Amino acid sequence: MALMLSANNRGINNFISVPNNKNLIHTRKFHLFCYNNYSGNNLNTRLSSKHNRIPSSVSAISSSSAPPDVVEVDGSNSASTTVSSKWMEFATNVSGEWDGYGADFSSEGEPIELPEQVVPEAFREWEVKVFDWQTQCPTLAQPQDFTLFYKLIKLLPTVGCEADAATQYSIEERNIGGADNFASAFAYQSSGCYAAVWLTKDHTTYRIFELEHCLVDPRNRESRVRIIQIVHVEKSKFVLKNIKVFCEQWYGPFRNGEQLGGCAIRDSAFASTDALKSSEVTGVWEGLHAVACFQNSRTNIIQELLDDSVRKSVRDESSLVLLPKQLWSSVKEREDETFCEVGWLLDQGHAITSKCIFSPDAELKEIVITRETAVTRETAVKA
Repeated sequence: MALMLSANNRGINNFISVPNNKNLIHTRKFHLFCYNNYSGNNLNTRLSSKHNRIPSSVSAISSSSAPPDVVEVDGSNSASTTVSSKWMEFATNVSGEWDGYGADFSSEGEPIELPEQVVPEAFREWEVKVFDWQTQCPTLAQPQDFTLFYKLIKLLPTVGCEADAATQYSIEERNIGGADNFASAFAYQSSGCYAAVWLTKDHTTYRIFELEHCLVDPRNRESRVRIIQIVHVEKSKFVLKNIKVFCEQWYGPFRNGEQLGGCAIRDSAFASTDALKSSEVTGVWEGLHAVACFQNSRTNIIQELLDDSVRKSVRDESSLVLLPKQLWSSVKEREDETFCEVGWLLDQGHAITSKCIFSPDAELKEIVITRETAVTRETAVKA
């Protein structure tokens, strides 16, 4: 069944609004229908897609049915167990208006410029390259059931404090849980951290996943980063295509994007700033792993990350993509498993990481979030 994207559909919705003198730009391959219905500088648009609703299976190769566990996502059929206090705490911490900046990076970690058509003439005259979108991410998790949705709103670049009257460029809406669920897997911590697997293309010979990792600063719960790895999977081989990074601050309770931080935003553009140094994150690290298991659990797509055990890990420079804001990404095969990892160096010797671990047949096995500490050289030798 084809998925129609409109204001009344809450699967993955996309809307684009641009001034009359701008060309319409959007990276997703949707069919776009424009109508001559103008209101000020806004162009009303309607989008549809041949992108079919993806089954709840998290396998990159095949899917199968299983008895309902926590959340069954198959059209209108939905069921849930008693909502845990941890989910309620998570819902409180993740919900709200998250504003900041976002940027795209190549698989090598190079920032990608914004399309020329959306950059103000003044920047082009001054030969200023623009890499960052100003973004809003209003997020709402319902504390009484296992559902969450958020909007990613990109704003057209502006000069100076014109940001207070910024124009929306695009809106993308995503849903987890319930009849409108679009996630293949979702794991959460009460802190507001989560990881989600989105199957965005299901071709006969390959699939494309977006692996979204949301990490909250444990020292400041009003600061977080979202790192999205776009991976191409063919014959169980994972290839990182590009990376999206969003650095966001909490600006208040959920208002569905109606409140814009504008020039009051506490963060700044980051894409062209210095990248993390590999020497700061390579070596032996250890920490308490919080784990959610998805193997052989087709319908249990929403799981709490549960503390498991303290484990050591070794990180080298191979497959390490270094990013600004003390962030990194890595897609690496090891012992017949594929580890899709991101991390945030919080301080020297202290980091928080998120991993999606896939089996040899490209099926999601685990999602793991860890507070890691660098192991001293003496301890590393003994290990």
